[in-house]
Amino acid sequence: MPLNPRMADWRGRTVWLVGASTGIGRATASALHAQGAKVVVSARSVSALNAFVAEHPGATALPLDVTDAPAVKAAAQSLAAQGALDCVVYCAGHYHAMDATHLDLNELLRHNQINFLGALYWLDAVLPHLLAQPLDPRTGQRGHLSLVGSVAGYRGLPQSLAYGPTKAALINLSETLYLDLHAQGVGVSLINPGFVDTPLTRQNQFKMPVLISPQQAAQEILQGWARGAFEIHFPRRFTRWMKILQLLPYPAFFAVTRRLKQA
Repeated sequence: MPLNPRMADWRGRTVWLVGASTGIGRATASALHAQGAKVVVSARSVSALNAFVAEHPGATALPLDVTDAPAVKAAAQSLAAQGALDCVVYCAGHYHAMDATHLDLNELLRHNQINFLGALYWLDAVLPHLLAQPLDPRTGQRGHLSLVGSVAGYRGLPQSLAYGPTKAALINLSETLYLDLHAQGVGVSLINPGFVDTPLTRQNQFKMPVLISPQQAAQEILQGWARGAFEIHFPRRFTRWMKILQLLPYPAFFAVTRRLKQA
């Protein structure tokens, strides 16, 4: 049973993607543009945004640093003044592998600033506008929030000291947002990718199982929205195993993850 209204017809709909200069965000913006959406892309890299707009006529570039709360609020206000926001997507992310024997406080804080606090700034900026919008007769909702988490947020994993906790926070945040906003007519979805070939994951020194392209990830996301899913996780032949890992009691979980760490 769908937990959100199905979103399959993107023609003329405005979608704001924050963190869309590379990787999953850029590929999803491109896929939405191909479906007829009015795409607004944000990130720090002005050159990357301009390159996207040059390749996708009609798209809009809105440079933004998600750690700058006033700038995030001003960006949301400027977009809302132009019309309804049908879907807003938080895909900004920072990743650096870390374990507790090589703890780097600055890196820990950087992960928190971009992956979690940036999402809170974005939420504070955009949610009042979504709640004030009239219901869309095509979907029966006022707008839709979507946050990109990760299966790394399911449980504690090796080399995930900095990254995993921020994604676990996004998972919890998304679940709570759904409970609070569903009756208000605002859809909420959570995107939990496995390994996707992006500039961030290319840092990894280990073999990444079931690695997929950003374009494949984007198609999974659009299909999830079309199903009305709350959680969109992929590739399923990998994420199903991660969900089993979620269910293990601690003795079994630690035994499995120790073996993964030694592999």
